[in-house]
Amino acid sequence: MKQNWSFLLLSAFVLAALISLGNWQVRRMAEKAEYIADVEARLDAAPVPVPARLAPEADQFLSVTATGAFTGPDIRVLVSTRDYGAGYRIIQAFESGGRRILVDRGYIRVAEKDTPRPAGAATVTGNLHWPDERDSYTPENDLTNNTWYARDVAALAQHLDTEEVLVIARSETPQSAEILPLPLDTSTIPNRHLEYIITWYGLAAVWVLMTAYFLKRRSAKANT
Repeated sequence: MKQNWSFLLLSAFVLAALISLGNWQVRRMAEKAEYIADVEARLDAAPVPVPARLAPEADQFLSVTATGAFTGPDIRVLVSTRDYGAGYRIIQAFESGGRRILVDRGYIRVAEKDTPRPAGAATVTGNLHWPDERDSYTPENDLTNNTWYARDVAALAQHLDTEEVLVIARSETPQSAEILPLPLDTSTIPNRHLEYIITWYGLAAVWVLMTAYFLKRRSAKANT
């Protein structure tokens, strides 16, 4: 009998832990859904001029517009897209109202990497972004061949002598035929918590069945 009670206490502890993990994932799913909804609202909001003072955390995804001119050389950042395959993001300095900022103009194919990109006057509409793309596995940028492997705003700004401000273009007026915009969206924000909810609650259900089966077998042996 003592062994049964010890086993039941252990089983109850494990079951409570599994249910607790499932409940935590339910809360995380709701929080992530709220976050994604907030990001979508910021992405789709009416654009405003680029603020004079910016904070990466507070102004992430802010919808902005700027009128000015692209100037100087561009930077090519290696990218792979689901619909178009491998290519490069084109990032260029943009002068607007006495400021120099960075604009991610969008995608070009690998074969077009040496094709001159049109500069000159334009109006850009897009969203502010400070990507976090570099980790210990990211190669160092190949400055000789103008091949970059991550959008590091500080490094990009230093290289092109701009503010540490990056606009991911949704559109340019006039729109360059050679460059396909890659605007921000929420498809890269994972929300797989439903899978984890099913996993933890499923394990809890299996644990209940296993516990019941074990107790039934032990009771049957005790009665023989």
